[in-house]
Amino acid sequence: MTGSSHLHELRAVIFDWAGTLVDFGSRAPAAAFVEAFAQFQVAATEEEAREPMGLPKRAHIAAMLAQPRLAKLWLKTRGTEPDEAAIDAVYKVFVPINATIAKREAELIPGTLEATSLLRQHDVKIGSTTGYVRPIMEGVVERAAAQGFSPDCLVCADEVPVGRPTAMAMYHCFVALGVHEPSRIVKVDDTAPGIAEGRAAGTWTIGLTLSGNAVGLTEQALNALSEPEKQKHRERAGSVLSDAGADYVIDSIADIQTPLEAIAARIAAGEKPPIY
Repeated sequence: MTGSSHLHELRAVIFDWAGTLVDFGSRAPAAAFVEAFAQFQVAATEEEAREPMGLPKRAHIAAMLAQPRLAKLWLKTRGTEPDEAAIDAVYKVFVPINATIAKREAELIPGTLEATSLLRQHDVKIGSTTGYVRPIMEGVVERAAAQGFSPDCLVCADEVPVGRPTAMAMYHCFVALGVHEPSRIVKVDDTAPGIAEGRAAGTWTIGLTLSGNAVGLTEQALNALSEPEKQKHRERAGSVLSDAGADYVIDSIADIQTPLEAIAARIAAGEKPPIY
């Protein structure tokens, strides 16, 4: 990546984690949800686990249990409706499972170090929000730091009263980073709730397709696909992110310089993020 004379217009870029910075394909949370439900003799599919992705994890479990097939299966196998107690029970099992898997899968996505180095060269602060709670993120942060990446701030789902798609975690980032102009801030995410989080905070947004949850493939599995197959995944994931309000949609963080430069140039020209 090369420098840009406009990037100094940006005050901060706030990233999601799984599927954005680490864990290509956002494999960890999907696997953890499937495993947690299996402990209650409820066989959730990976597709069902991925549908609400981006939400805080307790809300994610609630959304899964609201899916008709899983709700019926829970009633059949557990003998009760999937109520608040059921959500709490699955969540209690889920957190330690996800902590283990998330740390294991916390390999930096190619391009992360180059992108964040570029931002630091232009004095752009680096924030992050996540649907993970702090106990899950501890191992992820540790592994990311060992690979050379540490953000200026991290706000976890259990550190705000209400998580995505509200802007609360973003507001916490603003305070922690000492920034206050949403029109000079960019949110980067691979899920619709994460893009909505940026929209709610009034920032620019960049959606990531091929590295994220909507495709859900490892880098190796993705690279084994033909170009037409990749394009089909790209278009499907891109449609979800665009519908959520993403200003720009790219394959992964490795491609982020071009939209960042475009946003910075628009800021220099006096533009502000679109209001939806």
